[in-house]
Amino acid sequence: MAAVQFVTSMPVTATRAERHAAGKDLRSKTPRTSHGAWAAAADRPDPIRLLEQSNRTRVPELVPIRYGRMSLSPFTFLRGAAIIMASDLADTPISGLRMQICGDAHLSNYGGFATPERILDFDVNDFDETLPGPWEWDIKRLAASIVVAGRQNAYTAQDNHQAVVDSIREYQTSMRSLAQMGRLDVWYQHIDLEEILGIVKGKELKRIRKQEHKAAHHTSEGVFPKLAEVVDGHYQIKDEPPLIVHVAEQAPIKTKHNGKAKGAATITAQDEHEQIKGALAAYSATLPEACRQLLSKYRFVDVARKVVGVGSVGTRCWVALFMAGGDGDDPLFLQIKEADASTLERYLGASANANHGERVVQGQRLMQEASDIFLGWTHVNVDLYVRQLRDMKWSVDIETMTRHEFEQYTRLCAMALARAHARTGDPAMISGYLGSNDIFAEAIALFAEAYADQTERDHAALLAAIKDGRVQAEVDV
Repeated sequence: MAAVQFVTSMPVTATRAERHAAGKDLRSKTPRTSHGAWAAAADRPDPIRLLEQSNRTRVPELVPIRYGRMSLSPFTFLRGAAIIMASDLADTPISGLRMQICGDAHLSNYGGFATPERILDFDVNDFDETLPGPWEWDIKRLAASIVVAGRQNAYTAQDNHQAVVDSIREYQTSMRSLAQMGRLDVWYQHIDLEEILGIVKGKELKRIRKQEHKAAHHTSEGVFPKLAEVVDGHYQIKDEPPLIVHVAEQAPIKTKHNGKAKGAATITAQDEHEQIKGALAAYSATLPEACRQLLSKYRFVDVARKVVGVGSVGTRCWVALFMAGGDGDDPLFLQIKEADASTLERYLGASANANHGERVVQGQRLMQEASDIFLGWTHVNVDLYVRQLRDMKWSVDIETMTRHEFEQYTRLCAMALARAHARTGDPAMISGYLGSNDIFAEAIALFAEAYADQTERDHAALLAAIKDGRVQAEVDV
């Protein structure tokens, strides 16, 4: 497979008009209509084999939960199938413009969270696959997820087509606006949820306000009664098997660094507790001085394993409890999550960061308007990144949305993605390539419909593999 080729970036002295024109010229090499094509290659890798490959470094006893969650619907399958779609996207046309991309920009990887100023922002919120790459890959993964989710919600084919077109229009409009801004203005650009809520009426406004209210309580203090308990006079994290557990004894696991196996180790619960404490000490060095000082006011209390997400199931993840006082009124929960090599590296080259936790953190800082103040990275047997477990985070339940709510949400996701791309890309060049008509949007809608068909076939292949006993699945929800 040939390496992805990017165009030479414009000199910093180029005017906005020159950059716009250069982007427009890229259409001669890669027509916008070319993005509509999708057909599985004759030698397309077996999707189940790709999933099996991605499981090699995961906790073995959790892999059935991953398959179980992916088996629930084509949409949950798509969420966990980043490795499959990366393989497919590697053979699709690109304009050649390179910037930091999410790598997994499906509909469930957006949401609201608090900025350090405690303002509720809306943005991309998952960066496990982030890497510099083609912006079209994020667009196509988002668009495919719109059609797959729309079909799951029983919207018509025309509704789903229009939802994609309208979302890409939103991306184009946002990028055109960003192209007119100065670099600092792009960097500080904020999606004002209050302004968005001002155009939402009736039941839809009530539903969003409810989510906003719940987010205000999604803090360490707010979730403390649910996640912690007193045992023998001391606070500890509650066990909720199999999703949250204190590990008594682990089977030998392959330790890794930079995605490469380094041998095997058996880790006891006490070992794990001490290793996480040591890793967190190293993690604090990756924080800005002010945040490091703040973290020093808390003492480490407990740590437990936690199962998260769909595609992430099986990667090592812990939740750690810290407390600043002795009376249980000042807790802090940090999530410590394994960061493996991005699925995109096979096609885009290795990350510039030696630690994949750092790759995730730096990608998030580049793409998000404002990131968690405790976002950092470390290493213990595997590369890890650390963030607050919950900090006024909220997400939508896509399955219960009305069609109108769904259309509004997909446009909001596209707006956030445009902002994220513009921070490290050249919005004038992207806007020049996109133009102001619907040629690109209609092409992406065609791709999304064809790839939704492919996702349904791949999901059926997973169900068949489960039925035949090729893979073991455990549904935990």
